[in-house]
Amino acid sequence: MTEHPATTDPSPPSELPSALLREPLGEASQESLRELLRADPVIAVVRAPRIPDAAALCAALADGGINLTEFTYTTPNVTDHLLQASKAGWRVGVGTVLTAEQARRGIEAGASFLVTPGCRPEVAEAGAAAGVPVVLGALTPTEVAHAVDLGSAAVKIFPARAFGPGYFKDLRGPYPDVPLVASGGVNAGNAAEFLAHGALAVCAGTDVVPPDVVAAGDWAEITRRARAFTAACGEAGE
Repeated sequence: MTEHPATTDPSPPSELPSALLREPLGEASQESLRELLRADPVIAVVRAPRIPDAAALCAALADGGINLTEFTYTTPNVTDHLLQASKAGWRVGVGTVLTAEQARRGIEAGASFLVTPGCRPEVAEAGAAAGVPVVLGALTPTEVAHAVDLGSAAVKIFPARAFGPGYFKDLRGPYPDVPLVASGGVNAGNAAEFLAHGALAVCAGTDVVPPDVVAAGDWAEITRRARAFTAACGEAGE
């Protein structure tokens, strides 16, 4: 198993199975991802014009308690960042995946999960063929059902801020067993509420990884922001 990068050497949270955090998801990929999200319900979503060191960024996030990082296709050279971070042993995914070709390139670069902004059947098919879980985006109840039918490991509700945390409680009525992920407009001030109303996990965007801070390589600030975000999420269980 790959050791943590020497830059910070963070230790995984004790409640999160280290084998799931560090190793490939394997055949039971969908349930493994869901288990990861149940134990560690924050995904950092990085959109930045420049990432000086993807592995160091992942380490900084982990120091703040966020162990899953999603690099997006809206970031230049995203596959290079995926490759660097995955080779260093970090669990990373690729987001804003719109085509099967993007899915395949992301997987080849080390992405262990795929995320889409909407229902993308060809991405779901590419992920299934490679044994890599996909989190399809949806908003309406019909789209949630479509994502489930396509084999989505979890369903990303985007943009979550459009309807707010209460919408997740509404969706849990007809879909009590569908893992929902809140994305878009989630911050330290409302993350706990999304989790309390039925989201399995939340996505942390510019609240934790502002593009200018990432581009500057201010890893201490990233850790501070991640720590504040995860502390706020902990309020969901209080």
